[in-house]
Amino acid sequence: MTYKAVDFNIEDGIAFLYLNRPAAKNALDDVMRGEIADVIRRLRKGLDHKELDVRALVIGGRGGAFCGGGDVKGMATKKTGLMMHSRMTDVQDWFRDLIKLEMPVIAAVDGPAFGAGFSIALAADFIIATPRSSFCAAFGRMGLVPDTSILFMLPRIVGLQRAKELIFSARVLGADEAKAMGIVYDLVPEGEAIEAATELARKMKLASVAAVALTKQLLNQTFESSQTAMAQAEALAQSIAIGTDYHADAVQRFVGKSPLLFTGFSVQNWRKPTQPK
Repeated sequence: MTYKAVDFNIEDGIAFLYLNRPAAKNALDDVMRGEIADVIRRLRKGLDHKELDVRALVIGGRGGAFCGGGDVKGMATKKTGLMMHSRMTDVQDWFRDLIKLEMPVIAAVDGPAFGAGFSIALAADFIIATPRSSFCAAFGRMGLVPDTSILFMLPRIVGLQRAKELIFSARVLGADEAKAMGIVYDLVPEGEAIEAATELARKMKLASVAAVALTKQLLNQTFESSQTAMAQAEALAQSIAIGTDYHADAVQRFVGKSPLLFTGFSVQNWRKPTQPK
């Protein structure tokens, strides 16, 4: 399928979604919102029906920006409260599906991620950024309430007081400070965010698809669940994981002293050394 405002392709088990309105800093207009929703729907449907062999999703932006947020020019068109509520409900539907997508999602941020663009980055499991990246909950600058689930995601990453400061001030957050706050997983040189995110995706796609999907489901529930509820969910998920072919193969490899398919990674060793240019 051909899109106008995004690029989407799948290579070697990794899906790539590029926001592609560079002249507008990849701002979200109606067309882009609809196309992102379609991509997320295709990924979820493909996984549910086993039509796609996708192990990870990388999200990036074309033309030196990740996403500038909502399309301000489009905001000039007067909308009723009912129209806005319907529009936001549609956005929240696919945004919830993005957060719940049962695979590792990596945002490759190599430029500004403002407003809803900041939210899209936060919806990823990992953010790989560069020194020229910047983040801003810019909603207050336009007299708007933060949306696209940033009020849900940001406090869980940085804490409530810091989230209030970032949202109320609508200040720009540099890459180094974002990493220090735990928003950014790691920093890479300018121009290498997609390459680095792909390398991280390659490492994670070696893990068990079932175990990753189940674990992500549980982690997404942990702040709203009791210890008892989480323990019950863990037991149920483990009863599924232990019956997979992946687990059986891993046991045989371990017992036979053969290399495991997935040996883990850390922030210190996940990336290959940059090759001289």
